[in-house]
Amino acid sequence: MITQDQVMRGLSLVIEPDLKKNLVEANLVSNLRIQGKKVSFDLKINNPAMHSKQRMTEAVEHYLGQHVAADIEVEINYIPLPNNPNQREGGQRNSLQSVKHIVAVASGKGGVGKSTVTANLAAGMVKKGYKVGLVDADIYGPSMPMMFDEMQSVPGGIEIDGKRLMTPVESAWGVSLMSIGFFAQMNQAVVWRGAMVDKALKQMVNETHWGNLDYLFIDLPPGTGDAHLTLVQSVPLTGAVVVSTPQPVALADARKAVAMFRMSNIEIPVLGIVENMSFFVPEDMPDRKYYIFGQGGAKALAEELDTPLLAEIPLVTSIREAGDVGRPAVLQVDTPQEKAFLDLASAVENAINIPV
Repeated sequence: MITQDQVMRGLSLVIEPDLKKNLVEANLVSNLRIQGKKVSFDLKINNPAMHSKQRMTEAVEHYLGQHVAADIEVEINYIPLPNNPNQREGGQRNSLQSVKHIVAVASGKGGVGKSTVTANLAAGMVKKGYKVGLVDADIYGPSMPMMFDEMQSVPGGIEIDGKRLMTPVESAWGVSLMSIGFFAQMNQAVVWRGAMVDKALKQMVNETHWGNLDYLFIDLPPGTGDAHLTLVQSVPLTGAVVVSTPQPVALADARKAVAMFRMSNIEIPVLGIVENMSFFVPEDMPDRKYYIFGQGGAKALAEELDTPLLAEIPLVTSIREAGDVGRPAVLQVDTPQEKAFLDLASAVENAINIPV
């Protein structure tokens, strides 16, 4: 009798040529059926061309014939993997296979504290025990080298399978960083046209050896422009987080950011909205809250757009001070800001685990 375990062990010896992973490891096999000496199953492949299917059939027959039964009959139903990398599982991607979840953090407009939220979200995930990377995708205004006190650092290099890759800067707080700021002087303006920006973004994400990560956060530039399309169409995003402040002018642009991710040619799940600078609590009056920019704006928008409100981050001077000295505020133990950012990390974690 041929068993399922025997077949799966045999298929684990067959390598998908484009993904460089075996069929079982990449979770490409499904609906396995065994009838006597006949084995049939569905098989996802990266290249659905006839010659590619033929080579795969020959490889499967060879290894199953060698390791299961010499007279085995094999019937394969080939299914092309989705062209959109966002619809593939981690092991089924051509790039970033060792990263479990890739999350873009966006805002409709500048000045809402998106980069501060991203830095603290990343550091908060490290605090929760995860391996985390962060890409500073704001080519014209990179801020992560300062926010992690790595302004003098430079990415390294490594050769993997004959290909030269960059290695990220390992920050003191456990977050692996990549930013254009590591390649430019503090007072040097980056004056590039769209094509150069696109190339730089793709290189920072796909030509960096990240190692095994639980989360890779991408701090997008403000707005809904060229850079956003480049990343969402070339990087296998798990989802997106949109940051806003409570006032209507910011919420109007946050609405546009959500709409961008929901466009038919993008279709990235929006994990939720973060309201930054939500309220102010004076140090000498911890029981008082002042809603300087308005109250409940992001909550109302989240309900309108049928997406979660992930967190309400208070307006605290020490959050700004922590960013300026390169030590994320989530590291300040037993403080309201630590709790707010850890709650945000938990909310993102939960949102990812809920099927969209």
